[in-house]
Amino acid sequence: MPEAMAEARAAADRGEVPVGAVVVKDGAIVACAGNRMRELTDPTAHAEMLAIREACRVLGSERLTGCDLWVTLEPCPACAGAIAAARLSRLYYAAADPKSGGVAHGPRVFDHPQAHWTPEVYAGIGEAEAAELLKGFFAERR
Repeated sequence: MPEAMAEARAAADRGEVPVGAVVVKDGAIVACAGNRMRELTDPTAHAEMLAIREACRVLGSERLTGCDLWVTLEPCPACAGAIAAARLSRLYYAAADPKSGGVAHGPRVFDHPQAHWTPEVYAGIGEAEAAELLKGFFAERR
């Protein structure tokens, strides 16, 4: 999670919502990213999407079975769908997202009967640090 937090802080420095994601395989980082939606003018440029795309490129496969995704915020429904499509084995996330989350909140993508893949999910890892970074980021903009 420290690497994902570093990506989140870098995203905040760029004026992006501070979310970071890291894909790990066999204990080694394969890809990491922070949000870049504003920079790339791309609403799909979430940290998770970018990290998944890069991991697929690096590993030469659209399937990331055996890989773990570490992310600083509960993935949104679109990112949860990408996690399922990529067949990531495990998802670790820090802060819950009651407003826009898609894993433990909202549509709960992995619990849906039509979910074709469900990773192991571990929530709350580094939650306080991630939540504080997000709260501080939004407080500065209000």
